[in-house]
Amino acid sequence: MTRAAHAPAPLYEAPLTDTARWLGHLGLVPFVLGALLVWVVNVEAHPYATLALSAYAAVIVSFLGGIHWGIAFRQTAPDASLFIWGVVPSLIAWVAVMMPASAGLVLHGVMLAVCYAVDRRVYPVQGLQRWLTLRFRLSAVASLSCFLGAAGT
Repeated sequence: MTRAAHAPAPLYEAPLTDTARWLGHLGLVPFVLGALLVWVVNVEAHPYATLALSAYAAVIVSFLGGIHWGIAFRQTAPDASLFIWGVVPSLIAWVAVMMPASAGLVLHGVMLAVCYAVDRRVYPVQGLQRWLTLRFRLSAVASLSCFLGAAGT
């Protein structure tokens, strides 16, 4: 995830849109609701609540990896590490879904934090640093929800 020889200029430097903020925060609802359900549902429904939270976390972790493919596609000569990192989160998320929820949700929470850490290095190089504050907030709530869900298993 090094700086490409010809890093693309940002498409434009417009501020974050209200739509992006709104959709990002709306995307936290399944995390927060899932973590809450893990703690309040009866024993028979518990496996469904943990699976729902784990599956949603896997989708989001995969999405965060996929963003790197989009970044690479904007470039004439993209760094291969963008493509490689783009699939790593999906593979790890898949493994996490297959694990017992107590461990898989921890792995999802860690991966959400790792994805943010990688993006802290990649986004500024790609002219996308304006998204990092929103990404931090969303990642923090999502990770915390996974950790709380794991603690409730």
